[in-house]
Amino acid sequence: MDFQIALMTSIENILNLESDYIQIIFTSLEVSFTAILISFIVSIPISSILATKEFYGKSLLIVLVNTLMALPPVVVGLLLYIVFSSQGILGSYDLLYTVNAMIIAQTILITPILISLSQVTLTRYYHKYNDLLLSMHASYTKRVFTLVWEAKYALTINLLVGFGRALSEVGAIIIVGGNIAHLTRTMTTGIVLETSRGDLANAISLGITLITIALFVNIILHSLKVYGEKNLV
Repeated sequence: MDFQIALMTSIENILNLESDYIQIIFTSLEVSFTAILISFIVSIPISSILATKEFYGKSLLIVLVNTLMALPPVVVGLLLYIVFSSQGILGSYDLLYTVNAMIIAQTILITPILISLSQVTLTRYYHKYNDLLLSMHASYTKRVFTLVWEAKYALTINLLVGFGRALSEVGAIIIVGGNIAHLTRTMTTGIVLETSRGDLANAISLGITLITIALFVNIILHSLKVYGEKNLV
């Protein structure tokens, strides 16, 4: 297919808002939003401890978290496939080729990233506010909550970075999700499939949508960064 024709057809596909196209977008957003929410809930307490406590093995733990940031998605997908398969440890839960399996895969990939980014953020705020909070005789819990609140804009930026990473992931979710139409097909896995089929129009329409969402996320990131810098002045 001529590229110009494929591009025009892809734009028509977007404007027509066909049910298959909408389903793919909603599945992508559902998986990524859920994964980033779970990762955020898990990462904040761990990051707070790493930022405010000194304990044996802390440096090793930070190195481990930073190493996990580079986890190959296909390896995560393969390991989860083994665990979720009929012969696997969790095979009885029938998680393989489901949205839940995709959410678990993305959560595993995103959580180390959020822990690392949030730990750096909270450490910076800890050095800035800890002496003041200690002078006010604030308890450890109150100090942590205060640090998280003061760092809310920076933490939100970390959250959006993680969301962008989740939205663009393909290796793990295509293994554990199976890229099943109307069930586990996302924008990234859909692009892989349509490209392999030679259907450039559908692949381009999904690509344009993915880039548009990424652009929207980056606009929010920039706005939060500017707003946060103004508040620090």
